[in-house]
Amino acid sequence: MTFTLAIIGRPNVGKSTLFNRLVGKKLALVDDQPGVTRDRREGAAKLADLDFTIVDTAGLEESDPDTLTGRMRAQTEAAIGLADAVLFMIDARVGVTPTDQHFAQLVRRAGKPIILLANKAESKASDSGVHDAWSLGLGDPIAFSAEHGLGINELYDALREALPEQTEVHYDDEEEAPRLTLGLEEDGTELDLTKPLNIAVVGRPNAGKSTLLNRILGEDRLLVGPEAGITRDSIGVEFEWTRPDHTTRKMKMFDTAGLRRRANITDKVEKLAAGDAIRAVKFAEVVVVLLDATIPFEKQDLTIVDLVSREGRALVIGLNKWDLIPNQNAKLKELREEADRLLPQVRGVAVVPVSGLTGAGVEKLMEAIFKVHEIWNTRISTGRLNRWLEPVIEKTPPPAVSGFRIKIRYMTQPKARPPYFVIFGNQLDALPTSYERYLINGLRETFGLNGVPIRISKKGSKNPFHDAKKRKIW
Repeated sequence: MTFTLAIIGRPNVGKSTLFNRLVGKKLALVDDQPGVTRDRREGAAKLADLDFTIVDTAGLEESDPDTLTGRMRAQTEAAIGLADAVLFMIDARVGVTPTDQHFAQLVRRAGKPIILLANKAESKASDSGVHDAWSLGLGDPIAFSAEHGLGINELYDALREALPEQTEVHYDDEEEAPRLTLGLEEDGTELDLTKPLNIAVVGRPNAGKSTLLNRILGEDRLLVGPEAGITRDSIGVEFEWTRPDHTTRKMKMFDTAGLRRRANITDKVEKLAAGDAIRAVKFAEVVVVLLDATIPFEKQDLTIVDLVSREGRALVIGLNKWDLIPNQNAKLKELREEADRLLPQVRGVAVVPVSGLTGAGVEKLMEAIFKVHEIWNTRISTGRLNRWLEPVIEKTPPPAVSGFRIKIRYMTQPKARPPYFVIFGNQLDALPTSYERYLINGLRETFGLNGVPIRISKKGSKNPFHDAKKRKIW
């Protein structure tokens, strides 16, 4: 069952930022100046397994009903009336203001379930503002950061508690309900085969990107030639690809301008084309970095792969102009070993030889794209993760810090696209980067997460007696 959630609060507390995060797109304008949002905006939001309608509203201000701000307030009050629950947001860095207190009474009178968010709580300076939120009488405040995504898990739990009927998962047959006992649940996926697969083909100028895409399409759709830099705009072409098992998949492939070192770009049009290519990477799901097999793994190639990894996209490396390479088997083995050595952030990435001119290797390239896309969407169950984690920690425990052992309690994967893991424990702020790499390499090897970047964040429990020595007892 779906539901409607309204975000309420005074101007400039971060309502539109949260709206954009929940809908997964930058639909609402965001700026530091207050009052950017005027109309209420609805969007289809998703949080884990919850699908709902989110409503962004104007900041609440006291004013005459006939003024612009008065009409904005009327729109906000209408949104409250239509919502099933209300997210009341304050700025934790500022704390509770008289305006917050006034409109908290308005929200309370609506008789709707209320979730209190103390936003902008990403720093210790906001702790007092979070504690101050208790004075509003709206229940437990959630320390939150709409910009950085902190507190998302707590928001999910609060929604399930505030709207138990609307967020309950119903099954037509009791046998269809998943068995989650003893941590034996099945792995999941965020893969949606009904949506077109977005692919960006990037690389240095004259690597043969347009020629390859023409070969995949089976027509001269894109302008090609011996000159470098013919392509400027990122051109998206939609088509269907038939796999060996005779299933078809909708695709949208973007041909992009060649990316050179920024210092070498002086032409304004080339600067705009490079920016367009980078945007194509950000909106793609799988990125094919096409190398010239006669001069592979130049410095710019490594820079492009690093950009793809930082953006969290799935990666395939294509070795174009393979028809020009002698002794191909030995060369392919050498280049795959070189890829693992030079690109540890995406260890195990598929390196596929291909020729846009002759069409050799195109089928294997497409299958590599489908495979890495499935990996990118994979979610590993908490049970499997922790059955793997326990012996790993026993074999190589985290180091001690100031005489105290860092303790990792458990791990979970809240989302995929790319695989994102959270580890829970004590003193995790002191966990060395080398130990994080040890865990990432173990995850990649054990669960086959090749060719995708892996994210790890840490969540520790705070010791309430940590600052006891700093307090004076009279």
